[in-house]
Amino acid sequence: MAKAADKYFQTDPWKIIEHGFDPAYARVSESVFALSNESIGVRGSFDEGGSTDSLRGAYVNGVYELEDLPRSYRGIVDKTHFMIPAADWLATEISVDNEVLDLGKVRFSEFVRELDMRSGTLSRCFIWHTKSGKDLKLNFLRFADMTHGERAYLRVTLEPLNFSGIAELSAGITFDVKHEGRNACFWGECHTEATDSSYAVQSRTLSSGQEVFAAALLNYSGKPICGEKSVSSGITLNLTQGKPVNVDKRAVILFDGTDKETLWQTGQEALRHTAAVSFDEALEAQRAYWTEYWRLSDVVIEPSGADVTDAVAEEQQGIRFCSFQMAQTYKGGSVRHNIGAKGLTGEAYNGHAFWDTEACCLPFYLFSNPAAAKSLLMFRYNTLERAIERAKMLDCKGACYPIATLNGDEACNLWQHASLQFHPNTAVAYGIWHYTHITGDTEFLWEYGAEILLEISRFLVSRAAQNPHTGEYGYYGVMGLDEFHMMVNNNAYTNTMSKRTLEYAAETLQTLRSEQPEAYAALVKKTGLLEDETETWKKIAGHMALPMTEDGLIEQHDGYFDLPHIDIHAIPISEFPLYNHWSYDRIYRTDMIKQPDVLMLLYLYNSSFSHEIKRINYEFYEPRTIHESSLSPAIHSIMAAELDKMEEATEFFGYATRLDLDNYNRNTREGLHTTSIAMAWINIVYGFAGLRSDGEILRFAPRLPTRWKTLRFSLAWQDRVLEIEMRKEKTLFTVTRGGTMEFEVYEKRYTVGADGLTVGV
Repeated sequence: MAKAADKYFQTDPWKIIEHGFDPAYARVSESVFALSNESIGVRGSFDEGGSTDSLRGAYVNGVYELEDLPRSYRGIVDKTHFMIPAADWLATEISVDNEVLDLGKVRFSEFVRELDMRSGTLSRCFIWHTKSGKDLKLNFLRFADMTHGERAYLRVTLEPLNFSGIAELSAGITFDVKHEGRNACFWGECHTEATDSSYAVQSRTLSSGQEVFAAALLNYSGKPICGEKSVSSGITLNLTQGKPVNVDKRAVILFDGTDKETLWQTGQEALRHTAAVSFDEALEAQRAYWTEYWRLSDVVIEPSGADVTDAVAEEQQGIRFCSFQMAQTYKGGSVRHNIGAKGLTGEAYNGHAFWDTEACCLPFYLFSNPAAAKSLLMFRYNTLERAIERAKMLDCKGACYPIATLNGDEACNLWQHASLQFHPNTAVAYGIWHYTHITGDTEFLWEYGAEILLEISRFLVSRAAQNPHTGEYGYYGVMGLDEFHMMVNNNAYTNTMSKRTLEYAAETLQTLRSEQPEAYAALVKKTGLLEDETETWKKIAGHMALPMTEDGLIEQHDGYFDLPHIDIHAIPISEFPLYNHWSYDRIYRTDMIKQPDVLMLLYLYNSSFSHEIKRINYEFYEPRTIHESSLSPAIHSIMAAELDKMEEATEFFGYATRLDLDNYNRNTREGLHTTSIAMAWINIVYGFAGLRSDGEILRFAPRLPTRWKTLRFSLAWQDRVLEIEMRKEKTLFTVTRGGTMEFEVYEKRYTVGADGLTVGV
C-alpha cells in the first residue's frame, strides 16, 4: 500500500487524546474532535478562537445556501447548493489584565485535549501564563445533547493558581460566520434579544431563505450586548486563588420549515424547557445515553500476546472512534436529512451526500438501528420528484438521483460526475432491496420502495443502448465507481447493477400486482405505468453486456485491459492526494484505479460469484488500486479476509479504521470521511466475522486476525440482538434479546437462541 500513517494522537481504548498543541496539526485535530448529534455539529476548534490556523465551523443539518452558475450545455446544472456554517454558539473571549486569551500569541503549558467516547464530550485543559505573571488554569468542556437534538452545552472552568483577582469573560452567539471556500457570510439581518443571563438571535440565509434560531442561558449575570449579527453577555468574575469557577452555557439551536415568527416562538419555548435542566443533569443524561449505546454497539478486540498489544490497542481505539462517529452523525430522527460525506465535521464536498449512503452506510444502521436505515431511504422517496426532474435534464425518462445533494437537487457542476455517474440510482435500488431483505418490512416496499424502483428502472432503460453487432445492451459514455476513468463504455459495475435493479423492480411490481392489487392499481394510476414496461425491463436485463474472460476475470470496462500500466507503489507519498499534485488529465491515462469498482460488485452481490472468480479479480485489481477513495481499504480488507489473505486483510483494516485518526490521505483537515468510517465497522462484521447478507439467510464465516485473541460485537436483526464472540478455535453465537435465529456458519445451517451456539473453526 502506497500510503503511511501520520501518528499524532495518543492511544487509549476510550479516548482520543492530544498532548501538547501543534499549530500545524490544528485543522486535523479540529476534524477528529468534532461533535454532533445529527441535528447540530461543531468542529473541535478553540472556543475562544484566536490567531492559530483554524476552520471554525458550527453547522445545522440541512442548512445550505444557493449559488447560480454560468449557463452551459444542457444537462449541466446552472444552480448549486452547499452547506454553510450557522450560528457559532461557542463564541467566547477571556481576558486578564487586558490581555486576551489567544493560544497563537500567549504563553501556555500542560495542554491536553480529550474526546471521551463514553460520554460524547470534548474537554481541553491548559495553564495560561499571563504577561502580568498570573497562572490561570482553564478547562473547556462541551457536548452536543444526544437526547435533545436542539441542545448543546459548554462549561468554562477558571482556576487561578497563584493569584486572586478579576477575569473578564464574554460568552455569545454569532451569525457573523464565513464559508471559508467562498470567503463570504451568507446570513442576513438578525433579530436579537438579550437579558443579563440569556440571549437569543435569529437569522435567515440570503438566498435559500432558511431560518435558524439560536439562544443560550448562562449561570452568571452579565452585561447584555446586541450586535448586528450577534448577541453576548460580558461577565466579570472575581476569582479566588485555588478555587475553580464554572461558567455554564446551555444553548438551543433550531431550524425548521416554519415562518420567522413561529420559529422564534418555538425557540423561546425550547429555551424554557432547557432552563429546567442543569448543566450537570444534562451531562449525566449524556453519559447514560452513551453507556446504553455502547452496551449494545461496542466492538471489543483483545490482543493475542504482549508483542502485538500496541497494534491491537490502536485498532481498538480506531473502531470505537468509527462507531462513535456514526452514532453521533445520524440517528434517523429526520427524513429530511441524509449523511454528508463529511457529516457535520467540515465544509469539504459542500456537505453533500453521495451514492455511498445506501451502499456503504446503510448496513451499519440495518444491523444497529433499522429505523434510521428506513429514514435514509425515506429521504430518497421524499426527493423522488427532484430526481425525475433531473432525468429530464439528461434527456432521459424516470428518475435519476443526484451524485451530490443536500436537498435532492443535483448540486455537482462537474459534468463528468453529474452526467456520467449514475450509480446513485442503483445504490438506492440496492438499499431498498437490502433494507426489505433484512427487516422484512414489505409495507415500506409496497408504499414507497416500489415507486422508487419503477422510476429508477425507467431511467436505466432510457439511458441504455444496444450494440448493433452483438445485440447486447449496455451503457456508453459513463464513469463507474473508479473515477480515474471517464467516458468509458460498458463499465462492469454499472451494467451489472443496472441488470439487477431492473430484475428486482420487475419482480417487485409483479409481486405487488398479485398480493396487493389495490396498491398496484394506485401505483399504475400515479405513474402511468404501461402494461409492457416491465417486460422491457426484463428483456434489457436479460441481454446486458457483462464482459468477463474465460477464466473469470471481469474487465472493468471496454478496453481497460489495453491501458498502460503504472506501478502505484512508486508514487511518492508527497504526491498525495493526487488531485492536488497531478494535472487533471494525467490521472486518466493509465490502468491505475482510484477505488474498487469490480471488487465493489463482488462485495455487494457476493453470493453470485464463485470463490475462484473473487480470487482472480482481487489478485488482478488490488495491485492497481491506489485507494484515493476512503471507501477503498475496507472493501479490500473484506475481500482479502474471504480469500484467507489475513495479513492483507489486517493491514487494510488498520488503514480503514484509522484513516482519519492517522491522516492516511493527508486530508483529514477538511473533515472526517464519514462513509469510510461506516465501512470500517462493516469491515469488522463483513470482513472478519464473514457476514454475508445477500443470500436467503444470513451467513457467517469467522476469520480472526493472528494478532487478535478475541473479537466481540453484537448485531440487531428483526427485533433480536445476536452477540458474536470470536476466538482462535471457536466462535460463540448467542441471542441476547428476542426469539431464536436461523443462519449459516461455514455453510452449515443452525437455529440459535439464548442458550447459544459454539462453532469450531
